[in-house]
Amino acid sequence: MEQKLPGTTAPPKHRMRVDLGTDSIPRLLYKLGLPATVGMLVNALYNVVDTIFLGQGVGSLAISALTVALPIQTMILGVGMMAGIGAASLISRSLGEGKAEQADAVAGNAFLSIFLLGTLMMLAGQLFMDPILRLFGASPTVLPYAREYMRIIMLGWLWFPLVITGNNIARSEGAARAAMFTMVIGTGLNIVLDPIFIFLLDMGIAGAAWATIISQMASLLFLLRYYLRGGSMIRLGLRYLVPQKNILREIYGVGASVFASQLSASLVGIVMNQSLVLYGGDLALAAFGVVYRVHMFIFMPLFGTVQAFQPIAGYNYGARNYERLKESVRDSLIVLTLIASAGTLVLQLFPGAVMRVFTPEADLIALGSQALRIMSILVPIIGVQVLGGVLYQAIGKPGPAMFLALLRQVILTLPLVVILPRVWGLAGVFLVFPVADLLSVVITGWMINRELSVLRRELAA
Repeated sequence: MEQKLPGTTAPPKHRMRVDLGTDSIPRLLYKLGLPATVGMLVNALYNVVDTIFLGQGVGSLAISALTVALPIQTMILGVGMMAGIGAASLISRSLGEGKAEQADAVAGNAFLSIFLLGTLMMLAGQLFMDPILRLFGASPTVLPYAREYMRIIMLGWLWFPLVITGNNIARSEGAARAAMFTMVIGTGLNIVLDPIFIFLLDMGIAGAAWATIISQMASLLFLLRYYLRGGSMIRLGLRYLVPQKNILREIYGVGASVFASQLSASLVGIVMNQSLVLYGGDLALAAFGVVYRVHMFIFMPLFGTVQAFQPIAGYNYGARNYERLKESVRDSLIVLTLIASAGTLVLQLFPGAVMRVFTPEADLIALGSQALRIMSILVPIIGVQVLGGVLYQAIGKPGPAMFLALLRQVILTLPLVVILPRVWGLAGVFLVFPVADLLSVVITGWMINRELSVLRRELAA
């Protein structure tokens, strides 16, 4: 059902594509979550495809270089998500309250600020390249590969954060298909360009980097067409690019939890990479790089589901429909658990087959198979933790959202990665993940239940 938003003067084509207030929750999760999941899976293929081609064509040192680069790329991804998810939360609530003009201003402020942040980070990265790479775990043998890759990747920071922000804003208005096609276009082009640049033109790891940033530019061009040609209910114009302190404070206040999560993942990546090199050398670094990318691929359907959950929760919280908000939490947790269980089953049964996709090296396959089994054992319950932070983002409570974002990645993982390897060596590095999963799920589940109890009391009053 299409719903005319009160207070908007936009033409008829600027209508919400789904009714977040009345459509069934499972239908909304499917209609918004499936395109979001496809888009997230496709986005994950950027790193997965690079790893496959480089692992098969260059070798384990190239995979190690990608492992060093991953936490750095995670940080820039977090910058884009900070603006995008913060803006998406505010836009969803604004639309739920019938404030279409405010939603337009939020989008404009998000795009302007994220472009400036991306430019600053690109310049800083180019100036301090080698110290950054050494900090993130590059050994003398891996450093030349990592440097060659990141010098090119950092150029894309001028536009990649804009893609991430624009995608989240599109989802906030129910345009999940547009967000999906943005990622499909970029990754599809990356899959085509990778073998051309890496093998045909013999550019090695630099070819993978060029393929990635060219593909990201194609995604940006598609998004610009979507926003500027009338596909979006969000209107962009110069008057919406004027910075407004209250809007920026709200965007980055809510989105700060997402950035904290990504930044903490980068910090953990530093400690993790250093521990891997200490206890297992460059081979362990390469094995972890493959396993982490496989995990990213398994987690993308979970992230796609909670991206569908966010506008539903934000809209109904803004409309004070708390019973429907509770229903969306319950149904989302069921979907998340089923998806996570299916992915875990594959990794537990066929770890060797998964590893052989990335490398022909027997030692790397054996070590990676062990890591896959250990790291994925408790993934079926992780949906609780994934949902918790997004719930607090959606209802505009940055404090608890920030805590949950930091809980698994920093508060639990950092001490564990220091303690467990001292007892179990390299296996202890891999055990960090299931232990952190278990503890974070217990804490997050308690917080979600408490928040829903508060809303029930408000509804009764």
